[in-house]
Amino acid sequence: MRKIVITLVLIIGLQSLQAQDGLTWHTDINKAVELSRKEQKPMFLFFTGSDWCGWCIRLQSEVFKKPEFVQWAKEKVILVELDFPRRTAQSDALRQQNMQMQQVFQVRGYPSVYFVKPTSVDGKTNFEQLGQTGYVAGGPEKWLAGANEMIARYIPDPKPKGKKSKK
Repeated sequence: MRKIVITLVLIIGLQSLQAQDGLTWHTDINKAVELSRKEQKPMFLFFTGSDWCGWCIRLQSEVFKKPEFVQWAKEKVILVELDFPRRTAQSDALRQQNMQMQQVFQVRGYPSVYFVKPTSVDGKTNFEQLGQTGYVAGGPEKWLAGANEMIARYIPDPKPKGKKSKK
């Protein structure tokens, strides 16, 4: 019983920590693609080993958890976490999706961040690459300067033209 209580306290604590930064990290790539298209924002694909990769943990603490990044991310991108944990359980579907994305982008190391624009060709989703980065020393200002250069390549889709009303 004591283990259950401790586990519940830890889970609630982790959820409240995640909610404090106000960011939503999507794990379902299809939902993130839909949101990216709807909001006309580039996708931010974060390939990480959340429970074993020291540089991933360092990038999160030095950049992703800072107020400058939080504000920037809310305005500029759709965040997607593609995690490859060693000790944390994942569903088979999530693990398979993340491995597929890892192969698509030929990720060779962690952390890796890709900025992409999802496009549709013959009903299939393709990802137009805008840039790639990883850990960059110097805190959020330096990291965001590089990120801004990459997302500046994002060109929103033209808005569908509606019928003109007759007066």
